Amino acid sequence: MATRRPATTSAFRCTECGWTTAKWVGRCGECQQWGSVVEAATVTGIVHSVTASAPVRAARPITQIDTSETPRRTSGVGEFDRVLGGGIVPGAAILLSGEPGVGKSTLLLEVAAQSARAGRRVLYASAEESLGQVRLRAERTGALHDELYLAAETDLATILGHIDEVRPELLIVDSVQTVSSSLTDGVAGHPSQVREVASTLIRVAKERDLPVIIVGHVTKDGSIAGPRILEHLVDVVCQFEGDRQTSLRFVRALKNRFGATDEVGCFDMTGDGIAEVPDPSALFLGHGSNEPGTCVTIALEGRRALPVEVQALTLPATSGNPRRIVSGVDAARVAMVLAVLEKRARIKVSDQDVYVSTVGGVRLVEPAADLAIAMAVASAVTGRSNPAGVVAVGELSLAGEIRAVTQHDQRRSEAARLGYRTVIDRASKTVQSALGDVARLHPVDTRDVPDF
Repeated sequence: MATRRPATTSAFRCTECGWTTAKWVGRCGECQQWGSVVEAATVTGIVHSVTASAPVRAARPITQIDTSETPRRTSGVGEFDRVLGGGIVPGAAILLSGEPGVGKSTLLLEVAAQSARAGRRVLYASAEESLGQVRLRAERTGALHDELYLAAETDLATILGHIDEVRPELLIVDSVQTVSSSLTDGVAGHPSQVREVASTLIRVAKERDLPVIIVGHVTKDGSIAGPRILEHLVDVVCQFEGDRQTSLRFVRALKNRFGATDEVGCFDMTGDGIAEVPDPSALFLGHGSNEPGTCVTIALEGRRALPVEVQALTLPATSGNPRRIVSGVDAARVAMVLAVLEKRARIKVSDQDVYVSTVGGVRLVEPAADLAIAMAVASAVTGRSNPAGVVAVGELSLAGEIRAVTQHDQRRSEAARLGYRTVIDRASKTVQSALGDVARLHPVDTRDVPDF
């Protein structure tokens, strides 16, 4: 039967998510991005007959599929392996993103060096730095090895040529936004270029069982730059986080086809490179002095339970508007906790400047820190310290009730492992009774302090 010849018409497609429309619009109707809809050719027509091709591999019942675990290879960096689910899977495509200067290249250079020391050849393709710059960093961090090959290239075809010549067992491309392909229009970093470069690298990874780690830039709001399809193409999406004012760094898995997405790797940036922190418990605690205005809580970072010290300082307000200054905690939740303290626990803070901070630069965003913030502020107002060996874990409601938190048993186990004898939590029912429990643990003269 004859097939009607298809006709080519004009359509418009979003370069971010692939959404199509018959006419141009300034804003994508799917991902809501401005200026991402461009004209593209589309083929229309009716196909009257289609010739089927024989499949290369026959479909099988799902019950007959081999469920043996996919073999993994360690990267040599235990914290990075933890985030990946136990190691690097052959043929996996891993996308690592993070803000400029956070240490992405330093981390991957350490991964490359450790893999080379394990006898696996590594190709590090740097499209942002020269060979000399990478060599200088490798000398400083001790990442020199004969099995680690460097290539400073921005052309995709040249990088593929290096892959054929070196035949690596691990490929690192830094970064996908600075590599371009001659087969696609646009400059490096254009969505079409990013899509083509990533698709080609992933296809090579799957065909050769070659794991590839791709570095991705981020936008002003912290999301990965380029088309959203980039995150769908890769197997693993990792985010490298950290405050430039502190040396602590976290690697989180936002997507992982080979493992869980609630693991977190901890690192410490030093002058000699990057170091693993297998047990970061001591990083977020003070020096042990039991001063008024401090309280310890057990926070969750992924699957890790970490003790974090919350510190509070109160001063009589010198103006009609008391100040509320926070660092490492959510300002809105602190304002709510202060309101609950004044209304439900009769601790007057409306005439006080309140400063709340965490130790070590960690950021507490979960509601489980509410009770610790309340106890730290109450301790600062009353001028008496919370007892040693006590941690507080709980979410506060506006009614003053202490609500249960996720992974409560894990938090208690971590507190016991670290030597904390008492956990003030939902068993105290309300914030007022919790403060009363603390007062009974640490009897003092209460004539000059508010009634709990």
